[in-house]
Amino acid sequence: MKPHLLRRAGAGLLTAVLLAVGTTTTAAAAPSSGFDNWACKPSAAHPNPLVLLHGLGGNGPGNYSFLGPYLAAKGYCAFTLTYGQATPAIPVGGTVSIVQSSAEIEMFVNRVLSTTGAAKVDLVGHSEGGFQSLYGPKVRGYAGKVGKVVALAPPTHGTTFAGLVSVGDYLGLRPLVDRVLRDFGCPACDEIIVGGSEVTRLNAGPIAQPGVKYTVIASRWDALVTPHETSFVRETGVKNQFVQDTCPLDPVGHVGLAFDPTVAQLVANALDPARARPVLCGFGPPL
Repeated sequence: MKPHLLRRAGAGLLTAVLLAVGTTTTAAAAPSSGFDNWACKPSAAHPNPLVLLHGLGGNGPGNYSFLGPYLAAKGYCAFTLTYGQATPAIPVGGTVSIVQSSAEIEMFVNRVLSTTGAAKVDLVGHSEGGFQSLYGPKVRGYAGKVGKVVALAPPTHGTTFAGLVSVGDYLGLRPLVDRVLRDFGCPACDEIIVGGSEVTRLNAGPIAQPGVKYTVIASRWDALVTPHETSFVRETGVKNQFVQDTCPLDPVGHVGLAFDPTVAQLVANALDPARARPVLCGFGPPL
């Protein structure tokens, strides 16, 4: 072969190799599943990234240390945040007013959509986070950006509980929770009890928004969000279920809803009913 043809062939081969390497690098930098991986790009199978909302007195990484990686392993881009911190110096969230926290959550939803390029997110909320997953689409008006809501024991109609801060207890944050409550108080606590201002606002008219599919999951063993029926949204288009409807012997309590394998399967089925799998009734400690 003539020298100039050899050079041309070599250049063509080099270009092909570089393109292949570049394609591989790009693919490696843009996984289709992950937990708090901002390079994640949703797959066609799971086009809606997940926004995971923690409970009062907890934080995103701790509250979703089990469920976040579990859902990522199912093929989702899942993201969490710590909203409603009284001070950035203390990793305890959800204690400021519901209104302030809901604004932070909406900003985070917009960030997830912008970063991933998705049209909608699905919301998964636990405890106060479950309340926020119902509150935001309705009260803040971003239902058009939400495909599904899965709410775990939300105090939808208000609760008679004494403290959802046991989420913080379980995460080992009790001293920090006590410090926050002592120094800054807990406006959210007063807003989500029976008759609380934001409970009243949420329940003024239908909660479920057009175009959004809702699942509410509660436990008959919940000692904090009481009475248990207060979680449910008795409206068209909402599926309400007790864990014990599926697994009668599962003793999961309030905090444990975010750490229970049975509940994780129920959440995964609610997010992707077309690929729902049989629920195996193995369970963790009754937290």
